[in-house]
Amino acid sequence: MSTMPAAFIGHGSPMNALETNRYTQAWRAFGASVPQPRAILVVSAHWYINATAVTAMPRPKTIHDFFGFPPELFDVRYDAPGLPELAEEVSDVVTPTWVGSDVDSWGIDHGTWSVLVHAFPMADIPVVQLAINATKPMDYHLELGAKLAPLRDAGVLILGSGNIVHNLAGMEPRRQHDGFDWARRFDDAAKELILDDPAKAPQLAGHRDFGTAVPTPDHFIPMLYLAGLAGAGSGATDVLVDGYAYGSLSMTSYLLDGDAPPPAPQTPDADAEDRGLPDLDPEQTNL
Repeated sequence: MSTMPAAFIGHGSPMNALETNRYTQAWRAFGASVPQPRAILVVSAHWYINATAVTAMPRPKTIHDFFGFPPELFDVRYDAPGLPELAEEVSDVVTPTWVGSDVDSWGIDHGTWSVLVHAFPMADIPVVQLAINATKPMDYHLELGAKLAPLRDAGVLILGSGNIVHNLAGMEPRRQHDGFDWARRFDDAAKELILDDPAKAPQLAGHRDFGTAVPTPDHFIPMLYLAGLAGAGSGATDVLVDGYAYGSLSMTSYLLDGDAPPPAPQTPDADAEDRGLPDLDPEQTNL
């Protein structure tokens, strides 16, 4: 079995689950380009707890972990099976790091399903989530990502889902497809490290725009898992798609050891079905 690609996806608004735009087109092309995974292991920004754990239930539930969005978003279900034995495999490859098994509390949150409904719309591949341990420093997550590398040789697609720039308080609805200067500076600095020296990705915490771009670490940390995998191997990392949303979100996604499809152009036609955010306070919606 060949080594499975890995990716980090800038997932943005959960409304992307319902929309066709240049980002969702890239996610769909990514899913079509990779070999059939045995399972998908997702590090989602939205499972951010005080422990390192993996889901270990045979039928994970679809979690609508937000509010204030249209009813059709709450109707979305992603009924992929789980793979309880993968929890033991994760624990084995990262030893001596302790990993707990969650058999009943979590499931598949919107950081995962809003991407997978496009990348793997049949929902027939087992999905397991790995929690972000909020008590650990950035180097821990980079190193844990590197330790997961053997799973890629066992048919597991490892996917980080977050946003490298994620400042909800700074969102400007009129800048639907644009980024503020500080967001662009930080995203460019992240891109340089991820593509050229991924093991140094935690050093982005020293960037002058880090505090503005990453006011909380939950959406940034999933990228460190891809950086850890990239640093552990000798393959190539490419940009899957890039761009900005509402001034203060980076939608940049990366692909490791895969064939990145040509990005869709950022034109009005490419985002014809992108309806944007409903009229709500983003900080109160768990974006």
